[in-house]
Amino acid sequence: MDAVVMPVEIKICGLKTVEAVTAACDAGADHVGFVFFSKSPRNVTPGAAHDLAEIARGRATIVALTVDATDAALDAIVQSIAPGILQLHGHETPERCREIKDRFGVPIMKVIGVTTMADLAAIAAYQGAADRILLDAKPPAGSDLPGGNGVAFDWSLIAGLGLRQSFMLSGGLTAANVAEAIRITAATAVDVSSGVESAPGEKSIPLIRKFIAAVRPGTA
Repeated sequence: MDAVVMPVEIKICGLKTVEAVTAACDAGADHVGFVFFSKSPRNVTPGAAHDLAEIARGRATIVALTVDATDAALDAIVQSIAPGILQLHGHETPERCREIKDRFGVPIMKVIGVTTMADLAAIAAYQGAADRILLDAKPPAGSDLPGGNGVAFDWSLIAGLGLRQSFMLSGGLTAANVAEAIRITAATAVDVSSGVESAPGEKSIPLIRKFIAAVRPGTA
């Protein structure tokens, strides 16, 4: 019997408007991400994110992206949007990941920045500490943003690694290159933010639809 091929999961991150959240859900996104990081053009407050999350609840997994957040900040986010996943995009150690997971009872997705093969060694340290790994390009020199910079890393670094831990691929993905990225990396989940924007922090409804259609041809 042939193995069942599961569709690639899609996460649209950095959503700030009712229209963008609705479009992402309508087009079939599996995850919608809200950014809680003041330096980001995609930043939202827990209060603003509450109403947006309610649009997606029951239709897509709600992901809260934080960067080295305090327990107090995380508590406000969890209380406001009840996320299905906490995405930790800072310098959180495996111990901190476990601490957050135990405290809030929410699955953890830890982001690991990649430039060289050596960066991938960090994956092993998070076995058991994070429920999923997100592999993203390291930010360019001088950037204040840990992600969402529209930069890709060399996908061939993870080709054939046979990563045992569930991972999501991010960094510079667009409708034009996501199919190739999936082919090279065998990623079972992809994450996009700047690749579906008309300007930093401004989501484009047509680009959201185009990206999802590129991952799943024939759905748009």
